[in-house]
Amino acid sequence: MLHLPELHERPVEDCGEGKFITSSTRMDFPATQPKPAADGKIIYYPPGVKEITDKITNDEVVKRLKMVVKTFMDMDQDSEDEKQQYLPLALHLASEFFLRNPNKDVRLLVACCLADIFRIYAPEAPYTSHDKLKDIFLFITRQLKGLEDTKSPQFNRYFYLLENLAWVKSYNICFELEDCNEIFIQLFRTLFSVINNSHNQKVQMHMLDLMSSIIMEGDGVTQELLDSILINLIPAHKNLNKQAFDLAKVLLKRTVQTIEPCIANFFNQVLVLGKSSVSDLSEHVFDLIQELFAIDPHLLLSVMPQLEFKLKSNDGEERLAVVRLLAKLFGSKDSDLATQNRPLWQCFLGRFNDIHVPVRLESVKFASHCLMNHPDLAKDLTEYLKVRSHDPEEAIRHDVIVTIITAGKRDLSLVNDQLLGFVRERTLDKRWRVRKEAMMGLAQLYKKYCLHAEAGKDAAEKVSWIKDKLLHIYYQNSIDDKLLVEKIFAQYLVPHNLETEERMKCLYYLYASLDPNAVKALNEMWKCQNMLRSHVRELLDLHKQPTSEANSAAMFGKLMTIAKNLPDPGKAQDFVKKFNQVLGDDEKLRSQLELLISPTCSCKQADVCVREIARKLANPKQPTNPFLEMVKFLLERIAPVHIDSEAISALVKLMNKSIEGTADDEEEGVSPDTAIRAGLELLKVLSFTHPTSFHSAETYESLLQCLRMEDDKVAEAAIQIFRNTGHKIETDLPQIRSTLIPILHQKAKRGTPHQAKQAVHCIHAIFSNKEVQLAQIFEPLSRSLNADVPEQLITPLVSLGHISMLAPDQFASPMKSVVANFIVKDLLMNDRSTGEKNGKLWSPDEEVSPEVLAKVQAIKLLVRWLLGMKNNQSKSANSTLRLLSAMLVSEGDLTEQKRISKSDMSRLRLAAGSAIMKLAQEPCYHEIITPEQFQLCALVINDECYQVRQIFAQKLHKALVKLLLPLEYMAIFALCAKDPVKERRAHARQCLLKNISIRREYIKQNPMANEKLLSLLPEYVVPYMIHLLAHDPDFTKPQDVDQLRDVKECLWFMLEVLMTKNENNSHAFMKKMAENIKLTRDAQSPDEPKANEKLYTVCDVALCVINSKSALCNADSPKDPVLPTKFFTQPEKDFCNDRNYISEETRVLLLTGKPKPTAVLGTVNKPLSATGRRPYIRTTGSETGSNISVNSELSSSAGNRSREQSSDISETGVSENDENPVRIISVTPAKTEPVKKEINSEQATQGNSTERGKKRTATASGTENIHQKPEEKNVDETGPSLAAKTRRGRPSKPEPQGTTAKNEETNKPPVRGRKRAAVSQESPGSIEAGNAKAPKQQDTAKKPAAAQRQIDLQR
Repeated sequence: MLHLPELHERPVEDCGEGKFITSSTRMDFPATQPKPAADGKIIYYPPGVKEITDKITNDEVVKRLKMVVKTFMDMDQDSEDEKQQYLPLALHLASEFFLRNPNKDVRLLVACCLADIFRIYAPEAPYTSHDKLKDIFLFITRQLKGLEDTKSPQFNRYFYLLENLAWVKSYNICFELEDCNEIFIQLFRTLFSVINNSHNQKVQMHMLDLMSSIIMEGDGVTQELLDSILINLIPAHKNLNKQAFDLAKVLLKRTVQTIEPCIANFFNQVLVLGKSSVSDLSEHVFDLIQELFAIDPHLLLSVMPQLEFKLKSNDGEERLAVVRLLAKLFGSKDSDLATQNRPLWQCFLGRFNDIHVPVRLESVKFASHCLMNHPDLAKDLTEYLKVRSHDPEEAIRHDVIVTIITAGKRDLSLVNDQLLGFVRERTLDKRWRVRKEAMMGLAQLYKKYCLHAEAGKDAAEKVSWIKDKLLHIYYQNSIDDKLLVEKIFAQYLVPHNLETEERMKCLYYLYASLDPNAVKALNEMWKCQNMLRSHVRELLDLHKQPTSEANSAAMFGKLMTIAKNLPDPGKAQDFVKKFNQVLGDDEKLRSQLELLISPTCSCKQADVCVREIARKLANPKQPTNPFLEMVKFLLERIAPVHIDSEAISALVKLMNKSIEGTADDEEEGVSPDTAIRAGLELLKVLSFTHPTSFHSAETYESLLQCLRMEDDKVAEAAIQIFRNTGHKIETDLPQIRSTLIPILHQKAKRGTPHQAKQAVHCIHAIFSNKEVQLAQIFEPLSRSLNADVPEQLITPLVSLGHISMLAPDQFASPMKSVVANFIVKDLLMNDRSTGEKNGKLWSPDEEVSPEVLAKVQAIKLLVRWLLGMKNNQSKSANSTLRLLSAMLVSEGDLTEQKRISKSDMSRLRLAAGSAIMKLAQEPCYHEIITPEQFQLCALVINDECYQVRQIFAQKLHKALVKLLLPLEYMAIFALCAKDPVKERRAHARQCLLKNISIRREYIKQNPMANEKLLSLLPEYVVPYMIHLLAHDPDFTKPQDVDQLRDVKECLWFMLEVLMTKNENNSHAFMKKMAENIKLTRDAQSPDEPKANEKLYTVCDVALCVINSKSALCNADSPKDPVLPTKFFTQPEKDFCNDRNYISEETRVLLLTGKPKPTAVLGTVNKPLSATGRRPYIRTTGSETGSNISVNSELSSSAGNRSREQSSDISETGVSENDENPVRIISVTPAKTEPVKKEINSEQATQGNSTERGKKRTATASGTENIHQKPEEKNVDETGPSLAAKTRRGRPSKPEPQGTTAKNEETNKPPVRGRKRAAVSQESPGSIEAGNAKAPKQQDTAKKPAAAQRQIDLQR
């Protein structure tokens, strides 16, 4: 049934003769004579229209048809007579002559007539044949193609045809046809193909009306018809005809309820049943779903569950396609799919953990859009991104960073702290590409939100940690990381392209807000750049010298050094050589480079020089020039892009404003005091790298003002700046000089210790009459020394020490009397005050007593005095070393009056050990340090106080890494295997790795080093280590498995690092060394069988370890190793030592037994046989008796069992020292005769049942270890026990029962042992019970006087 709306208005029509009529115009013509049709029926034409046959021309046909069109246009449904009259004509117009007429104008006019006929005769069409109807509608559809050309003269008629069909819904007649689908498909395809951007809204509206009526009023949409719509949504078609896409989009929206089941059926066939043949669009299903979802999510109500099914497909590629689709659906800006369909969302999130790498990668990429468009989903994504940030695939970790950074750059609020934390972690990724992306991303965020403050203070605060983190990366070993940090600093943290004032303000407040580690990194960065500048400067100097073999060798070494400071040093070597050749040939290039690295080069000049050099080296024919890129890296590192004279002046002005209170420090988040102090520290660092830039009266006036400030650190930094930069003050700025001298004198006499040191060095560095100036300080200070006022001693001692070191010729002799009469006699050998007995092993600096601080400075003064002299003609060094050894043997209590606190004793032990190590850096003193003294120094690294171990290890590493200490001192790190704190062991291992790496690199880079292999080659540490472990006081029984396991752990701690690579067959070399040692004797005690047995036993353990860990050690050694004669005798000709000192069973236990937990530590006082130590009686563990009447000791096995019970201590030394002090109660000496305290290790007595200088440990069945004199046994039995003297050391251990009687009568020779730094196993009550040391029971009449205990430094 056709519905015909009333046509109130009709479009203007062209009659073909230059006249236009409207539908409201009605013209009556007299009817023409009827003409008979072919079937015999009479055809009536409208008035004035002659018969239309194939006998007339096309023009005449068109002319007559136009009149027919006008007639039908004016007719309405109510004109029954006319309808009947023109029925034959209507049938005639559907004849083959018209439907297949080749003339398009004819066809158009006929189509218009037919459209009006359907309107007039509605609801019944005059055509009863289904075939005829099909032909007619296909004919009309073909005519609609004329809509494509809007500029055609006939376009109005085409538009009229479309409008008529749409208003009347003429195509609905086709529903009655069996093959109507063919007509509809043709119609839809035609309309989608002709729509274009020149059509107005009415055309689109009529097309929509026409198609939507077919969809909504039909019985359903077939797949072919649906395809004709959906094909326009495919990206390829969409891009070709945007208007067709828009038309399909609106059509689907209008017909959503009707067409949704058809769409669902289509996707069900393809996705679930896998019937891809149902449609040509099957391969585009995911594109279609995306477009349909964007059009109207309701179109896919039944499709989404099918996608969840597909997400779990076994086909990785299929899952990937679904993930790509859903990523777009969930991530689109207006999508609420994640909230509307939680099961699908959760299933999708599960694909972040997909086994297929591309699926995980796609999931991660999606997260960026999701974070930006749906911040509310960030919480769901965070956990999955966390897992993917640790993905084994580099590309996925990289894209996690890109995802987070992209969202962060859009809006920082889109990424939470946890997401930023993932990026932070990846700055340490093992892959350079990932690290680089993370670092650059963070740098961009910092510049946007902190430097430019684009989102306010809250956002700046949120990412304020970035600057510190980025600078921390400079600690990494990779040169790529260092170079990137430098680039980030120059482009993002302190952009070099800013104006000088702005740039320095940025640097000033950045430096003030950095954490200490970041400050150190930044300082190191400037130091490295300055060092590279020096290398380039030296290279240019070599170019100025005449060509020679020595010059070429020096130039080659310099080129290798420069190449190490560039990316990919292997390739860089070739490029640097090429660059060196260019420098040799191009004098102008050399002059540009000289200007670039000259101290007076400004930042602007540097920029010009870099561009000019790059321009000269560029090759237009080579777009990618690796050589030029490498040279640019070098130029960027050495160019002074931040600092010049103008910049220093701007920094000083900023600091002056902070001092005056006119700077905007608070706005920058920094207090004025912090800004001033940081500003001075910054200037101090720059004074090392850019000293010339400071030379101006204005700068020095500001520094003088800082010297007068009350802040000690500010004044100290100012003095150091003068010291580094003031070389021309005396000649160029006399006014500054006259003001500076009295201030320096005052600081040297009464300033802080650091100020005094810097003041003395400043005077020595910048004044020509330094001897006079230093004498004016030395004389009054040396006369005014007073040990009774230790608070006023510290600064004078510092000044005197540094004066004697800097000017030894002038002050060495006067200092000798000061040392003998005051430093030793009055200060070190006297305890004037009593320390606080709080049981702590360490106290903060501010809690240390002034007397101990003075003693520490006195020890440093002795060392500085000797380092200044650099000779031992007066034997002062021997006396000093004996003094320091005594300090270590006595645990820091040199007078043994028990008046000094434990924490102060720790300070003095550290000072003594560090002093020996400092003296060892001077060759003339290293030669006279005995093996016993070396061993005492080494045991400081096993001190019971955590801070002593920590600081000593840091000093040791610092000296070794600079190649200042002899190689034997690296062996000390082997003892760190016994440290109970995991962090300390890890630190020691890193130190070993660094030291070994530096020594090997030094040997490679310096051909002359081959002559000094004995002192440089890391493998030569093995003999020293073996000797040191053989003299370990804990190693008392060469056959004890537990003790051997300790030795093995210490050996492997060092050997593991040495054996990482088998360079030059080093494994065989180390094995040969151990074998050769067995052919020598211990030079320390060559005639003592037990000492040699222990040495050979350690050698066998070492050989056992080397053989088990390396299959390459059996090869021939490349050379015969040389053993140090200081520790080993020359091998005897007839001496053969093929004995195995460890049994096969022991070997198996060492290699395959259960790994032994880390042993507890010994104290620094592993007593060696040294004159001045009172003898202590010690018995074996098997003779342990009661806790009342005997001397006892634990057996080694018992001691090791105790170690197995101990566990790793946490990294904090404070808790180790303060909360769990370990104590052992010691006994008074068995003999109390006066012993003159002369520190002479050669005079140690041997063979007695009581050895001098040895302490023992003892345990009782209770919670304390009690040492008592045998002669006081009866007193103990009849009365209360003596006040026990508690000592630091091993925790109490359970004592074997039933051994009480054995020890009452027999005392065996004592064995050396070490006190332990370990977590106490005692109960809190027992710790308190043993908290205080009781004074020894001693006869005061027999106690040696202080004068008798004095050390003779003149020997």
